[in-house]
Amino acid sequence: MPADGDQRDIDRYLDAVWLEKGLSRNTLASYRRDLSLFACWLNDEGSCLLRADRTLLRRHLDWRLQARLKSSSTARLLSCLRGFYRYWLREERIGEDPTLQIDSPRRGRPLPKTLTEEDVERLLAAPAPDEPLGLRDRAMLEVLYATGVRVSELVGLTRGQLNLRQGLIRVFGKGSKERLVPLGEEAADWLQRYLQQARPLLAQAGSEVLFPSRLGQQMARQTFWHRIKRHALEAGIDKPLSPHVLRHAFATHLVNHGADLRVVQMLLGHSDLSTTQIYTHVARQRLQSLHREHHPRG
Repeated sequence: MPADGDQRDIDRYLDAVWLEKGLSRNTLASYRRDLSLFACWLNDEGSCLLRADRTLLRRHLDWRLQARLKSSSTARLLSCLRGFYRYWLREERIGEDPTLQIDSPRRGRPLPKTLTEEDVERLLAAPAPDEPLGLRDRAMLEVLYATGVRVSELVGLTRGQLNLRQGLIRVFGKGSKERLVPLGEEAADWLQRYLQQARPLLAQAGSEVLFPSRLGQQMARQTFWHRIKRHALEAGIDKPLSPHVLRHAFATHLVNHGADLRVVQMLLGHSDLSTTQIYTHVARQRLQSLHREHHPRG
């Protein structure tokens, strides 16, 4: 555990960024974890968060390198520390930001793991729609693939965010940013069927949760992800899955079929187009594969 002074400084900073940026609970928990681990390392070195200088920070980065920690986690820590020290510099508790002139570690741009369109069709067909939980899972998978929402956004949906008449859902993403995402006819049809046949059997009276758990409460993301992995096994999909796999499939298949990257950016809720541009690499890889397979000189 960090020293009491460090803990108070972390709490105050997280309260401030929550008010200023409306960060999600998951993001705040990630910031708290990174800051607490760094504070504990500093305590072992006889220092604390607001006394750390650039030399100590470089030593910590060297330690992470020797420990073979992922460059992505180190980059995330540096991003968190930059925000933390800028806040305390603004509050005049420190005289210099120790993260200045420290570069983030270079990270490759790994292509997101995804599923083929045939894989997705088999996955969507895996839940048993004649059972309430199976029909709920089918509706959730259809919405996930049709909209590209994050799993956390999906399980947090309420009935008030759904407009079947217009075929839209209102999604509140990172930083409480709001976006409207079209459902498509197939997902809307499965949602209509689910609302009529299964949700009344699952939801508690007066509950606004769109996709309640077996106990009638809001489902945890981990619970739904276990359900996805179970359905993938039933569908015979022997590929590594991650919580973003259907989100990646949604974006990849849109780009493969010619969707404009700006549209994909808006649908995914990315604030920066550069985050979305990775899907052009996925599409390019697909084109190269098709060229090798079908061109006489491929």
